[in-house]
Amino acid sequence: MRRIFYTFLSVLVIILVIAIAIFSKEERQTQNPRASTSGETGKVQTQKIAVSEVTHSVFYAPQYVAMNLGFFEEEGLELELINGGGADNVMTAVLSNQVEIGFAGPEATIYVYNEGLEDYAEVFAQVTKKDGSMLVGRENDENFDWKKLKGKHILPGRTGGVPYMTFEYVLKKYGLNPQTDLNLDTSISFDAMTSAFVSGTGDYVTVFEPTASTLEKNGQGYIVDAVGANTDEIPYTAYFAKKSYIENHSDIIEHFTRAIYKGLLWVESHTPEEIAEAVAPSFPDSDIALLASAIQHYKEIDVWKTQPAMTEASFNLLQNVIQEAGELEKSAPFDKLVNNIFAQKVLDEN
Repeated sequence: MRRIFYTFLSVLVIILVIAIAIFSKEERQTQNPRASTSGETGKVQTQKIAVSEVTHSVFYAPQYVAMNLGFFEEEGLELELINGGGADNVMTAVLSNQVEIGFAGPEATIYVYNEGLEDYAEVFAQVTKKDGSMLVGRENDENFDWKKLKGKHILPGRTGGVPYMTFEYVLKKYGLNPQTDLNLDTSISFDAMTSAFVSGTGDYVTVFEPTASTLEKNGQGYIVDAVGANTDEIPYTAYFAKKSYIENHSDIIEHFTRAIYKGLLWVESHTPEEIAEAVAPSFPDSDIALLASAIQHYKEIDVWKTQPAMTEASFNLLQNVIQEAGELEKSAPFDKLVNNIFAQKVLDEN
């Protein structure tokens, strides 16, 4: 099913690029990529970069820290952040030149590469190394055991998405058969899962922070475990761009990677309360205490990278998880899809 989708996506992108070639954003960027100029003629002050994120979550705290504390600005970049609402949508936006950079699970790059698209997407910086989903139940359960999920109705996300596949992976780890031992309800879209759970659908739901802590605060659910606490390191969320964009705008990718690295280091060395203060402008509807609680949950399970390079071992584990879920027939080569040149450069500077 996913292979059919990405085949269709590849054809659609080719048609779209031809149709709008004269107006292509990438062509404009080659001349002057989203540039703002200062008062001095021709002097570039900032580069405006559009980034599509898979969802808006404190799970991506290093990104919001880098934005709100001026790390991108220090690198001459100004971000336009767009909520893609799913990895498929993020990849579509990247391939059709609606945005320069995508921020989602690397599985999207694997699917596109395996469909044979010549100008595929390359990963150039990784942010999270664990699943960020919290398993939320209807009752507080301090002695939760995964085998308690047997026979239960669960809202785990869409089939083929990394959250869903990682959840399946953990179920198998605890001896549960995802197809027969419980009801994994994939009929509800990612964005609608929380409201469906609050309305009475399902016994458990998997959600990111700060949504999970908000449910607890409102007495609408209780966090019983963190999915990421039950897996080894896996490249869960990373930045990627079209191969041609990276080749033509290596300076932008380098500056972007350096800003993210600053965000990763800052998050590593500061408390949940300090991080909550830093990301608060990106979450105006959440109070500081709730954000700090959510960040503490993520700190406890060590979800964030301390440097942006992706390891081949973690990339291979991701592909194993996808293959076990029946969504991948052949592995994609690490050296084609992961471009660690920029991450290594910023690491060498420190």
